[in-house]
Amino acid sequence: MSEAVQNGGTSNGAHSSGEIKPRKKSKLGKALSSKTFWRGVIALVGFVVFWELCSRTYGWTGIQIPWIGKVPPPTEVIYAWSYVIWLPGYWESWYLSSARVFAGFIVAMVLGIPFGLCLAVNKYFYDIFFPPFEVLRPIPPLAWVPASIVFWPTTEMSITFVTFLGAFYTIVINVLGGARSIDIRYLRAAQSMGATQWDLFSKIILPGTLPSIFTGAAVGMGITWEVVLAGEMISGGGQQGGGGLGFFIWSSYMGGTVAQVIVGMISIGIAGYLSSSLIRYIGSISMPWRRLF
Repeated sequence: MSEAVQNGGTSNGAHSSGEIKPRKKSKLGKALSSKTFWRGVIALVGFVVFWELCSRTYGWTGIQIPWIGKVPPPTEVIYAWSYVIWLPGYWESWYLSSARVFAGFIVAMVLGIPFGLCLAVNKYFYDIFFPPFEVLRPIPPLAWVPASIVFWPTTEMSITFVTFLGAFYTIVINVLGGARSIDIRYLRAAQSMGATQWDLFSKIILPGTLPSIFTGAAVGMGITWEVVLAGEMISGGGQQGGGGLGFFIWSSYMGGTVAQVIVGMISIGIAGYLSSSLIRYIGSISMPWRRLF
């Protein structure tokens, strides 16, 4: 009887230990099995097909679809892309625009985050600096292009300065709003337990403001790409050879190659998406508690 019990226990243990646990799916596997991913793919494919048909309608029927009918079809854009992708100037434009965007964006983060936190935690600082900040904030960054060309010694610095302005105001406003939205009861509870000013800042204010910081950073990154491209168009790119994606678009337009204009626009979209994805990734690392939601 004891042997049977022992054998049974052994066989059950072997059976339980031999169970195959389901493997966890990789991120790629999760993406491929996600309905959201396939909806996005279908939407993109449907848009490209719709674009191709509308662009070709005039050649087939003589009827031109408004707006989209004047745009080169995707097949021509892909052909133009296959040509410029081998040109060093195209990738130099990518590099120059990305360098200007990240230079202005990093300076905006370095200055904007402390400035926004000071506005949020110090009433006297807020009373002195917020009024002029609020007067300057509605001025579009592109309105600063002529003045920045005069103020700064080089065109490169002028474009970077305008790019900085595109992100600075957005970051400051988001930081200020995020810090002020923290429940005051958390601060009072921490003070009642003997927390110092540094403890309040490092343990409550800064972590509570991080979501707003990264939200402002993502929005600011999108604005910096818009501003740097317009600045490159206006200023001529800052260099004669490979003046950035904005200069690439403008020179393609002046040369009458509309398909290359679309290539430049799509390149901007890809660059902006990659930049925003990088910010979201850094945010997910900095705020591990948000992965639960």
